[in-house]
Amino acid sequence: MAGGFGIQSGGVPKDYPGKVTTYVLITCIAAAMGGLIFGYDIGISGGVTSMAPFLKRFFPTVYRKEALDKSTNQYCKFDSFTLTMFTSSLYLAALVASFCASKVTRSLGRRWSMLLGGTIFLCGALVNAAAQNIAMLIIGRTLLGIGVGFAIQSVPLYVSEMAPYKRRGSLNVLFQLSITVGILCANVVNYFTQKMANGEGWRVSLGGAAVPALIIGISAFFLPNTPNSILEKGNPTKAREMLRRIRGVSDREVEAEFNDIVEASEASKAVKNPWGDLGKRKYRPHLIMSVFIPMFQQLTGINVVMFYAPVLFITIGFGSNASLMSALITGGVNVAATFISVYGTDKWGRRCLFLWGGGLMLIFQVAVAFLIGWKFGTTGQASNLPGWYAIVVVICICIFVLAYAFSWGPLGWLVPSEIFPLEIRSAAQSIVVSVNMLFTFLVAQIFLAMLCHLKFGLFIFFAFFVALMTAFIYIFVPETRNIPIEEMSQVWEEHWYWKKYVVIDGPLPEKV
Repeated sequence: MAGGFGIQSGGVPKDYPGKVTTYVLITCIAAAMGGLIFGYDIGISGGVTSMAPFLKRFFPTVYRKEALDKSTNQYCKFDSFTLTMFTSSLYLAALVASFCASKVTRSLGRRWSMLLGGTIFLCGALVNAAAQNIAMLIIGRTLLGIGVGFAIQSVPLYVSEMAPYKRRGSLNVLFQLSITVGILCANVVNYFTQKMANGEGWRVSLGGAAVPALIIGISAFFLPNTPNSILEKGNPTKAREMLRRIRGVSDREVEAEFNDIVEASEASKAVKNPWGDLGKRKYRPHLIMSVFIPMFQQLTGINVVMFYAPVLFITIGFGSNASLMSALITGGVNVAATFISVYGTDKWGRRCLFLWGGGLMLIFQVAVAFLIGWKFGTTGQASNLPGWYAIVVVICICIFVLAYAFSWGPLGWLVPSEIFPLEIRSAAQSIVVSVNMLFTFLVAQIFLAMLCHLKFGLFIFFAFFVALMTAFIYIFVPETRNIPIEEMSQVWEEHWYWKKYVVIDGPLPEKV
């Protein structure tokens, strides 16, 4: 049976025929390019906020503390509400936009949501590049956020629905890979633009966001709709033909999968209020995962490194050029390590990568806290830092980034996108995006203040959550490898804890 409405005999999933055709590979890669806009923005923000001309023009108070005032505690030099609002306003806008994106994704299709996201993001990039004051910066960031909200709401769903279930993990990780490529590209751009003699390099960095916006916009324009989306629009013949084409098999071989998609679509149409249905008992596991997984993804502390890597490295004693180079190194590690997940997600399983990644992140986050506390104490002041010390700090941060890049980075998007029944899929994905953006906003907004007050203890703060989320995965998250997306109900029905919530032999009471 499809979605959350039944189980297979003996708990054995159906084996849908199909392969990774050239057509589906191209469409999934093109769709995954939507991650570029998110990644580019993550990488570009920290870079421009470490550029002296940018700070001098828009945030003179921060510039004076960073460049001129030697009395300010090193940990507190960048503590500014307006500076963090420049970064975090994007994620607040993405949070709000995700709810509108849900309706567009469900009614018009996944690709139209991507196209709209790319177009709005392009407008934001142009406004930021032409910014004359803080108001223009915030308006541009808000438009960027709306574009991000639409893109990340639709891309994971699109790839999950297009990919053959045995390769769904690897193909969906391409979205995270494109995020890491976007971060790396932003770090490269920042490294060279900060050297521009006219002091306008920040405009090039911010305006460069137009490139990934055009990539996703053009790609989405030519992408086909998924079979699920076509069926939701009431065209079963076209949906069947699209499914046959992306699976590369005959009409007869695609029959079983198509029938399950039809059944899920009919169940979806019967649901008039998917937002209200999310509160039902049988969807309790899905709702909890849609909240806790994206929340924990941001509480790893990864955005402390990716948003503010240049600022962070300046704070712990690196020069401006050296800090941007260090950020470039971590960006390269981020991209390279994501290929571990591309290879291993469908081979080793989601839980294995989650647990290994969590363990490594915990160890090296504590190591970074120790190293910074050892040399900088609570004043943030240190002189004559030996070269080996800087190398060790960068290595520890790189291993932390590596662990995140093959675990919580890609899987934080993949697992939620594949566990929802069709009837609540768009609404639940909006919850994922909104929670992710809410905690991204909170981390971005309060990080510099927390760094000022907690000092090196900030890394212990995030390490606590890494330990908590690793335990959460071990206890509550089932393995979803090699389960067809329309047959995902069985993982909940067989789980030691969640099986008491989902439908097995008949309806359960709606109250807990």
